[in-house]
Amino acid sequence: MKQVKSLIKSLQLAVFAVVLVVGTLFAAMAPAAAETITIKMGADNGMLQFVPAEATVKPGDTVKFVINKVPPHNVVFDDKAIPGQDKALAKALSHQQMEMSPGQGFEVTIPKDAPAGEYTYYCAPHRTAGMVGKLKVAA
Repeated sequence: MKQVKSLIKSLQLAVFAVVLVVGTLFAAMAPAAAETITIKMGADNGMLQFVPAEATVKPGDTVKFVINKVPPHNVVFDDKAIPGQDKALAKALSHQQMEMSPGQGFEVTIPKDAPAGEYTYYCAPHRTAGMVGKLKVAA
């Protein structure tokens, strides 16, 4: 009887050890959490620019565009200046609606299947003034 109890305890410990090792492996393989990057529309000094003008993101990250100075602003991704010149992706990322008040904004989430590369965007009313930005999507 003692041998049976001892065998059961040994088996329980072995099962617990296996569960612990497997659980640790799953925890170590968990994907990195997505980040949120904030980009100001209009510089603090009143210049018509995105701040920062360039940002690096990963698929799944969110970009929060916030009105800072000199509205109105919007964000239009240039389909001719993104990987694959993908019109549908450019349209999905764009926010054509004009935002008017400081502090207002919107968020754009980079799709999980977005190709790596540079994505150029601009503010439609201020593009000719140089209000252009770039997202570098890293794989």
